[in-house]
Amino acid sequence: MKIISLNVNGIRAASRRGFLKWLKEENPDIACFQEIKSQETQKSLFSDYLEITNSAQRKGYSGVAVFAKIKPRQIFQNLGLKRFDQEGRILELDFSNFSLINLYLPHGARDKRNLSYKLAAYQHLLNKLDRLKNKNLILAGDFNIAHQEIDLARPKQNQNNIMFTPKERLQLDKLVHLGFVDSFRKFNQKDGNYTWWPYRQSVRAKNIGWRLDYIFVSKSLAPKLKRAFILKEVSLSDHCPIGVEINL
Repeated sequence: MKIISLNVNGIRAASRRGFLKWLKEENPDIACFQEIKSQETQKSLFSDYLEITNSAQRKGYSGVAVFAKIKPRQIFQNLGLKRFDQEGRILELDFSNFSLINLYLPHGARDKRNLSYKLAAYQHLLNKLDRLKNKNLILAGDFNIAHQEIDLARPKQNQNNIMFTPKERLQLDKLVHLGFVDSFRKFNQKDGNYTWWPYRQSVRAKNIGWRLDYIFVSKSLAPKLKRAFILKEVSLSDHCPIGVEINL
């Protein structure tokens, strides 16, 4: 099974950049998208997939979607944190032998005014995952944190900047301590592998980026991973797609 994830930074904007053609060529079994910035009434039509959307109450903001070729048994759209849930940042899909959670974690704001909200969202997520730790789980999405120094081009300059503060990085430490495996790092321990680049001129060409997008799997599923990949050449937004192939 192929699972991909991408922060599209507006699904209609991504569509103008060739999103539909790319999705057809990539042909994943499950595709997770974040920051779709679209209400359900504005969805595009993808005939090969069952579309499941959790849109923000605020029009043109946030939101997540999953396109799946297999039908889930149950769908959940709430984490239990009011602001987070109003912003449409989670989709949990239960299938027969695994569950998938598509996530768009808060950024925190460059001036850190939303850092407490971000940390609260992570605490709610970690509490939820602790309750579900005996299930076969796949977590995919934009986590808005570079975990280790190899996960961004300029770690020394960003030690105290949002998305790389010690408090934020600790959240991903806690996720790993719960037993979740970073699928990409299972296969690749090299630096220079990023999933997001600022829109500033030449930054992406120079690969001055951050790895903010992850697919984590529960320890029980880790042996079933066949490969994990980053499609850095795909420029549909300021993020690039990531994915895994897994025997499920």
